[in-house]
Amino acid sequence: MDSWFRTLLNSSRSKKRIITLFIDSIFVFSAFWLALIVRLDSLSPFFEIKNWLLLTLVLPLSLLSFINLGLYRAVLRFVGAHAIGSIVTGTIISTVVLVVASFFIQISIPRTMPVIYAWLLILSVGGSRIIVRAMVGRLATINKTPVVIYGAGSAGRQLAPAIGAGDEYFVSAFIDDDTSKQGAILQGIPVISFDGIFSLIERKRVKKILLAMPSESRARRKEILAQLENLPLEVLTIPGMVDVVEGRATLDEIKDVEIEDLLGRDPVEPKQELLDANIKGKSVMVTGAGGSIGSELCRQIIKLAPNRLVLFELTEFALYSIEKELNESIKGQELDIELIPIIGSVQHINRLETCMIAFGVQTVYHAAAYKHVPLVEHNVVEGVRNNVFGTYYSAKAAINAKVETFVLVSTDKAVRPTNVMGTTKRIAELCLQGLAQNKEKSKYKTRFCMVRFGNVLGSSGSVVPLFRRQIKEGGPITLTHPDITRFFMTIPEAAQLVIQAGAMGKGGDVFVLDMGESVKIKDLATKMVHLSGLEIKNSANPHGDIEIQCTGLRPGEKLYEELLIGDNVEQTNHKRIMTAKESMLPLPELKAFLDELDTACHNFEHERIRQLLLDAPTGFNPTDGICDLVWNAKREQIAFDEKNVVSFK
Repeated sequence: MDSWFRTLLNSSRSKKRIITLFIDSIFVFSAFWLALIVRLDSLSPFFEIKNWLLLTLVLPLSLLSFINLGLYRAVLRFVGAHAIGSIVTGTIISTVVLVVASFFIQISIPRTMPVIYAWLLILSVGGSRIIVRAMVGRLATINKTPVVIYGAGSAGRQLAPAIGAGDEYFVSAFIDDDTSKQGAILQGIPVISFDGIFSLIERKRVKKILLAMPSESRARRKEILAQLENLPLEVLTIPGMVDVVEGRATLDEIKDVEIEDLLGRDPVEPKQELLDANIKGKSVMVTGAGGSIGSELCRQIIKLAPNRLVLFELTEFALYSIEKELNESIKGQELDIELIPIIGSVQHINRLETCMIAFGVQTVYHAAAYKHVPLVEHNVVEGVRNNVFGTYYSAKAAINAKVETFVLVSTDKAVRPTNVMGTTKRIAELCLQGLAQNKEKSKYKTRFCMVRFGNVLGSSGSVVPLFRRQIKEGGPITLTHPDITRFFMTIPEAAQLVIQAGAMGKGGDVFVLDMGESVKIKDLATKMVHLSGLEIKNSANPHGDIEIQCTGLRPGEKLYEELLIGDNVEQTNHKRIMTAKESMLPLPELKAFLDELDTACHNFEHERIRQLLLDAPTGFNPTDGICDLVWNAKREQIAFDEKNVVSFK
């Protein structure tokens, strides 16, 4: 039966229309005779020629009305309200034809016969299409994967037909927490409570669940994900309503669960006056414009209508990528913003100063930095040059170019640092603090401030995309330590808060963003595995899917990150931004320190660099020795040569 039906479905449209037309003619024929026979309770009408004459008029005119109403243009598997309306209208026309024709050719028919005829015709023509649709739906689900949609609201109802039209999945049920919806049937799909999912997993072998709650808060989505985490289901989601409304995504775009949902942190509505203060109508420069934070700063900045945006970036491809993206956004939104792509290094003060003066820069967001802890440990001199002197030169250039505001993007790793990267970022903060302290004496107008925060989700080097890739490859997930924790924030939220904090600075301020609670990375990895419908493989579960392997802390890596050095923390008028009172280094002492550090870097004196970093008021407490690759290679070569000389003697 199924094979015959599939053959019929796969035949040409014209052939299917002819077959449907033939079947409908049988229905008209049958409805006519059954209505007479049932009404008169006799077979005698069947043998009267006048009734056959009446049928020869009703049959072609009925089919013609169905044709003109577009009934045979409708695809049977998608029969909807329009097709049902055509059937009802066609039936009414057919019934009117029956009555009028019988009157004009003077054939008497019982008064109730047209009513019986109409009901029989609607039931047969309409019912046959509903049956075909049900059969097509049943066949369509045979080779598809059953899924459940969590959320029977408007988003879920829009998602269900889009999924059904595809070749991969069919929706077996909606889950909704609203008790008034539970037990209802929407679009032919039952709505059940959360507890009903267990029977679906057993009976229908459901393997995936789709979250269709784009308007729910992240805190609520976190609660739901906690419920789903221990079920043998892969959890997927649809984009948020903001992305849908702004055209960045569609409701039927299915993707992995956002890590933001696991954190359960809802962003705070930004204060528009703070966003506009340093940007609207101004000339703005972003250093490191092609990096994770720099590029997001650029995206947020163009929304705030600057007069000009200068993209200062060392890496050619990164600069090309962000310029191309921003140009498309500017054209798409018809914005009047001049975009200036500049290749340059923050270690070249003349290049920085010339650019700032040439383009009349009023605000600088300094995001250029080497931030990968192990890489900076292995390349100490370049890390110091870029993070310390790059910041100092950028700040000096800003002073000379009469820039109004200079905002340093700092890091939580600057607090009680155990690595070179964190120490260099803390010294960068000291540079700005020293320059800010000297502002009144030197009578320059540049206002300096620093914004310190933790890890951002999705940045280069972030664990989240790494874990996703490792899960898709079947594992193992590599983790440096089972107890390691980190603070997390989304890149857009971090960028918005950096812009707002920069507008609040008075000079030398160290702002600290509220990162929420720290997250245990192993717990994060475990949640990601479970929400992929997989199990952790360990000694307690040797037949699991994904193993978590601890590889040991990398050079300079801390178990726990902090955001503050002292306890002198004050709340600002923004609930996610605090200000910290930190120790500082007077400018004369800072300059003397920088001169010594510059000489040590120039001569590649790593022992001296290490000692200077230890002596600086940064709280540097290294967990490893000097890890610079070049320095260690030279030491090994010297030791090898000395050994060979001794052997030769």
